[in-house]
Order: sequence, then C-alpha cells, then structure tokens
Amino acid sequence: MKQELYFDRHSGLQLSALTEDGRLIELGIENEAHREIVGNIYKGRVVNVIESMNAAFVDCGLERNCFLCLSDGDAFVRSEGIVPAKGGKSRGKAAPLKVRPGDELVVQVLKNPRGSKGAKVTTKLSFVGKNLIYLPGTDFLGISHKIGEAELRDNLLFTADGMRAKGDGLILRTVAPYATASRLRAEAEYLRNLYLSVLEKNKTAPVGGVLHREYDLPVRVLRDNFNDDIGRIVVGDRELYDELLALVRLRPDFVRLQIELYAGEYDMFSQYGIARQIRELSGSTVPLPNGGDIVIERTEAMTVVDVNTGHFLGDENLEDTVYATNIAAAREIARQVRLRDVGGIVVVDFIDMQDERHRRAVAQELEQCLSRDRVRCKVLPMNELCLVTFTRKRTTNGVASQLLQPCPHCRMNGYILSNEFIVCLIRAAVLGRIAQGAETVVIELNADVMDFLLSRRMVEKDLRTLKTHPGKKVYLVPHRTYHEEKFNISSYGAGEAFELPAGARELKYN
Repeated sequence: MKQELYFDRHSGLQLSALTEDGRLIELGIENEAHREIVGNIYKGRVVNVIESMNAAFVDCGLERNCFLCLSDGDAFVRSEGIVPAKGGKSRGKAAPLKVRPGDELVVQVLKNPRGSKGAKVTTKLSFVGKNLIYLPGTDFLGISHKIGEAELRDNLLFTADGMRAKGDGLILRTVAPYATASRLRAEAEYLRNLYLSVLEKNKTAPVGGVLHREYDLPVRVLRDNFNDDIGRIVVGDRELYDELLALVRLRPDFVRLQIELYAGEYDMFSQYGIARQIRELSGSTVPLPNGGDIVIERTEAMTVVDVNTGHFLGDENLEDTVYATNIAAAREIARQVRLRDVGGIVVVDFIDMQDERHRRAVAQELEQCLSRDRVRCKVLPMNELCLVTFTRKRTTNGVASQLLQPCPHCRMNGYILSNEFIVCLIRAAVLGRIAQGAETVVIELNADVMDFLLSRRMVEKDLRTLKTHPGKKVYLVPHRTYHEEKFNISSYGAGEAFELPAGARELKYN
C-alpha cells in the first residue's frame, strides 16, 4: 500500500500525519509550549525518600517533583518487548539504588506527568536510535521479540556484542535486520557520543537543567516510520523542511527519501483531505463502511468501545450481518486506537454472535490489525459475552489531549475542541479564502479564543503567507456570545463594498 508522510508546524503545534492510500492511519500532535518530555534527561536533586514505597521524589525543575522507583531496573526492557540474549545479564538485578535527600542525580523521563502525578524517571539512561537502543553503564544485550528467526537473531547479537564497550548495553530494535553492520556501528558510536555529551553538560549544569532533549515530533516520526513503503514526504513549513533535509544528509539510510516543500496557497492538511479526518477524531462516534458504527468513550480507568449495526441490515441472516459488522469494527478499532494514541486498558463490546467460529474470527482479526501498530498491544480472548479486552502501552498523553479541552459549559464533564486546534481551523479557512482571490477577510470568533490567538503571537507567523500578497487585509471581530468552537469568515474581493462590524481589529502581519 502507498504510504505518505506529511509534516507541518503552525498555530503553536507540530503536526505529523501518516496516510495509506490517502486514509489517515497515524497522527502526531505536539504543543510547542508543552512538548513531550519522555526521553529527556535532567540533572535532578533528591527531595525526599519514601522507604515504604522503595521510591524517591526528585526535583528536576519541572512543575511537579518526579517519581523515581529505586528498583526499576527491568522496567524498560519488559515494556519494550525485549528478549535478553542467551546468557546475558538482565537489566537491573543489582541491589536497589541507595539515595538520600540532597543527592544530585542524572535522570531520564520514562512517563509524562499525568493529572496530579509528576513524571516517572529512572537513573538507567537509554538513548534511542532507529536500529539500536544504547544503555550506558548497563551490561545488557537484548533483541526485539519481533525478530523471530533464530539464525538472524544470533548473527545480529554477535554483531552488536562486538560493537559495545565493556559494561555498556545494546538493544537491537525491530528494524535492525534491515541495516548493514557498518550502519549499526555508526549509529552505536553516534548514540555513545550523545551520552558523553550528557556527562560533559552535567559537570556545569544547575539542578533542573536539561542535559538532553528528545527529538522534535517530525524527526521522531521520520526515524520510527522510515521504511520502503514511504513513497513521499511533504512538509508545509520551510524551517522544518530545512531541518529534515539536514537530517537526511547526516543519515545515510535516509538518502533515498524524497522530501517536498509544499508550495500550495491552501492549508496543506486541508488540501490533501487530512484536516477533515483529524477533526473527525474529536467525536466519539465513528461510522463503519457498511453503515454500522463504533462509539468510543474514554474514562479515567479505561477506554470502552461499543459496536453497533446502525443502519446496516445485510443481505443474509442476522448472524452474518452481525459478523460482518464486527469484522469491520475490529479493523476500525485498531485504526482508531493508533490514531488517537489510546493507552491503557481497552474493552470492546462486540455485537453478540452465536457462532463460535465467528467469535474466534473477529478476535483474530482484531489481534492481527493491532499487530501492525508500532506500540505493543496485548489482546485477551473473547469471552462468551463477546467482550474483548486488550492493553496498549501508553506512550503520550494522547492525541485527544491536543485536540480537546474540558467544556466550560457542562461542569467540565464534556469536551470541546482545544484553542490551538480552533486556531488551526481558522488559519486554514483564511488561507483558503485568500487563495480564492479575497482581498479582505473578516473573522468573527469567540472573544476568549481571539485573546488566546493574539496572546500567543501565533498569527504573525502562521499567516506569513500573506506577505506574498501585498494589500491583503485580515480583521478579527470578538463575540462574547459565540461558543468557543464557532467562528464565521467573510471575504471580499477588490473594490467590493462592505462594512466592518463594531470592534473589528486589523491583524498586523508585517
């Protein structure tokens, strides 16, 4: 299947989209003001030690103190589905780390802060590349469990063992078999140099200082999704385009990639039909191709998915109709959890089926579709009530956290589109009107959204496209009675008469 990657940066967000035959299959959204911190390395100071929990809390300069488990050595290996080499030492079997309040530590973030909880950190550092994970100071050799061929595994482990320094560790990632030995060595050396730079920075850094920052979203996505199926990469931001070109030059395995700078006047994601697919993610109901639907409800403890036949009646008996709907639902559920980056426990309530063969087939279809996900999923058997439970490793706060915000009108029980995403939609609409020949554009919007838009100074950068159209004017009109998601756009051609609404403010972009 033809896959394409799209990257853009605007409205305070970094966005990535992976499509397959034009259909969105993976989405990444990162707020530039609140970037993901998993993988970041900080210089921290122990604040207090909780002996009963075998844990400590560490000040890393973040909003809340970080949680450090003092015996978390094997956590990373287990969570990544890594198999130790035969006879190899398992990570973290040594005695628990001994620390006291006031001790300074170099720690790496394993999990982002969630709710009232601070980030989870570890003192066992990991540097992730495309093919390898480098573990400084940890005598461990491992390989992804997805590399199943015994002879291939042995050859890779032999190569990796010869590349690592005494006392250090290496993990071979799933894509390692596609890299040459020289490329693996070059990557191992690069990752080791990153570690040495961390040690050097630590000598003079203050407590709370960032010693290493994980790559921005587009670079991580390109690193993790690079394969022969990627036919095209399109970038909507010039600065980001230059950054990706520089990366390609440094990475021999990326040389063949064709990266295009989007030159259209319309918003890139709107032009390729991606914006519409992204907006659909804000809803809880997802239609199925056959007329049925699934309803996705997220709670604090888990995500629940309900499958419905909807208007689909089918051409056969009821059992066949239900079976066809459940098969379509299994495929769409796998796509949606990947798109929405759903993590934790997921319970799927399939429509009741009497035929045991149908139950097995639906469960197998769900498991097979989930196996294509880069994030590890574990599926339990379907029970007699046609309920299937599976887990998906939580990697971020989820795409929904960037698309949605608590609704102020229903005591925070519901959700509305986030201010950042509303600004994305406004930007796309304005660029569309200008591309159609408008000389003046008037945007009427919620007053608080307008304040947010201006306070973040997004528009001057986001609408820089207007600089190539001398004489174009854009006005903002605030409304206290408008719902947060509501905005109206009017546009006028050259010489066309119009009257500006009261309170209109001209947008300065020069």
